[in-house]
Amino acid sequence: MTPPPGWYPDPRAPHLERWWDGAAWTDHRRTPGQPVTTASPAPAGGGRGGGSTGVKAVALTTAAAVVGTAIVTGVVLLGRGDDQPTGPRTGPTVSAPAPETSEPSPSPAPATSEPSADDPSVVVDELNGITLPLLSGWVRPQYISDEDVLMTTDGTYDCPGEGSLCRHGLVISHTAPLEDGTSPEALAKADIKEAAEEAYDRDSLDRRPYGGLESHEVVKSEPVAVAGRAGYLVRWKVTTAKGPGGYVQSLAFHSTVGVEAPVLVRYVFDAGEDGPPLTDMDRLTEGIRPIDDAATGGGVGSSIGPED
Repeated sequence: MTPPPGWYPDPRAPHLERWWDGAAWTDHRRTPGQPVTTASPAPAGGGRGGGSTGVKAVALTTAAAVVGTAIVTGVVLLGRGDDQPTGPRTGPTVSAPAPETSEPSPSPAPATSEPSADDPSVVVDELNGITLPLLSGWVRPQYISDEDVLMTTDGTYDCPGEGSLCRHGLVISHTAPLEDGTSPEALAKADIKEAAEEAYDRDSLDRRPYGGLESHEVVKSEPVAVAGRAGYLVRWKVTTAKGPGGYVQSLAFHSTVGVEAPVLVRYVFDAGEDGPPLTDMDRLTEGIRPIDDAATGGGVGSSIGPED
């Protein structure tokens, strides 16, 4: 007998609960017992799937394949039959979403309250347990096959080098490997080079949307409080062979959910007048909050100092 809609243990992440709509798993997850403050479940099909660089090479997938699909925050592709996460976490390569297969149904259990409607002011990263403010000029990801993308600037443009379409800004998150003794500073400093190369050098199809990465300058490297935790950020200004270049930032801190694994948030902003304001990097960082604080006001970075 098919279980009724409700929150059930996630077969791929036992420390989380996942919304079952009565017929299939949706992409909504929460910490058990968490008050419902996030987006309502949407039909499966959208997602952050593996692939290209930050602002570069974001292909518009076949419109017919995505018409009617509600793009929601914190989207994660439905798992395959072996309950393993789908797709490599390699950066925002433009590729078609992987075919979806069914996941096992949950064991029958009493249904709890249905998720509320989308909050237009925040983007939710369910897996890492954080929310980010959705600033003016930014939108939830649409027609992007990288499952790690949290938000993009609105609209696309022709890449100045090889490739098809690029975006002026991307914000990407992923969970870093949990290693004892690895500090946020070490994680951010190790991640920034890869972040810059994936954003502005070569994409997964070995194309160079910006003609290649030529040089970089360290703009910031400093500790910062993120979601009440001690974090660290490194920001580079990069020069590319074509186009105005850009800014890349790696931000590392420990999640407040589950096993408190390290979280890496990457910011990729085009330079020049068409790129998003550089101050948006700071505003987004200051606005990161634990997911269970989504209903409360205020940011995190301004009043909470890094933990010892």
